[in-house]
Amino acid sequence: MLQTSRRFIRLTPALLAAALLAACVDPAAGPTASTQVMPKAGENVYVATMDAGIQIPALPVEKIPETHRRQVVAYETDQPAGTIIINPKTRLLYYVVGKNKAIRYGISVGRAGFEWSGEAIVAEKKPWPTWTPPKEMIARDPKLAKWENGQPGGPTNPLGARAIYLTSGGKDYGYRIHGTPEWQSIGRNASSGCIRMINQDVMDLYGRLSGGEKVIVLTASGEMPKGLYIPKPPAPKVAAKPKAANPVVVPAGAVPALKVLPTPSIAVATPAATSAVAPATPAPAATTTTAPAAAEADCKVPLVNGACPPGN
Repeated sequence: MLQTSRRFIRLTPALLAAALLAACVDPAAGPTASTQVMPKAGENVYVATMDAGIQIPALPVEKIPETHRRQVVAYETDQPAGTIIINPKTRLLYYVVGKNKAIRYGISVGRAGFEWSGEAIVAEKKPWPTWTPPKEMIARDPKLAKWENGQPGGPTNPLGARAIYLTSGGKDYGYRIHGTPEWQSIGRNASSGCIRMINQDVMDLYGRLSGGEKVIVLTASGEMPKGLYIPKPPAPKVAAKPKAANPVVVPAGAVPALKVLPTPSIAVATPAATSAVAPATPAPAATTTTAPAAAEADCKVPLVNGACPPGN
């Protein structure tokens, strides 16, 4: 019994050290940087994979800029491990894994008018999430109305294989870090404010998060934000009404004044009037109508061929 007690006492310091070490690790903190698998230099991490029964195709690595491929880099920062820092200027996301060390991912950020900056936290994360376009987005693009009740997760879903939901000050402004089937948009300003990642990359980042991590979104110029900036959503486009044609004004004197003449009256012969007029015939000579009568009155004998014989 005494021997057993002594053995227990000798083992106590080791057990105590182990207990103290365990107390320094938060069980909810998730995997630490030392236990996470780091991407190796030159390793092709964009191979085909099957996830939840959905095929994720391999990507042509040569078409992804080297600066936007997943890799461990030296990154000077005073932020603790687990912090996510997003630089919209360079379209890069950094996940801090240690002192001045981070995993760098290529991303796509908000296009002009949709840039935001400030601090947020990882509030939730979902695999193959349902995408529901906001009403403002539907107003800008009416064909999205078919998904007003949500588009199920899948290979064509805009949120891709994973979605990491962000809140700022306890409020959800609709911003996400998510995958995308449009991997060609990586490295560009192409989204409506969300942070897009290649599906293989967002799955890698997703597996490193446990929730509650701090997210810092730098300003459009790459500076540390001084507060939360949320842009006002652009108004939906309204079809312009056709403008009424302006009357043409001719300056005085540009065109000579014209006199308006009265319309001449034209007599039009009617069929009845035409039929009542007899064709014109030559009038008989005056001698044949008046001369015989005068000669007959003066002649003493009968007329010969209508003329009075000489001497009578």
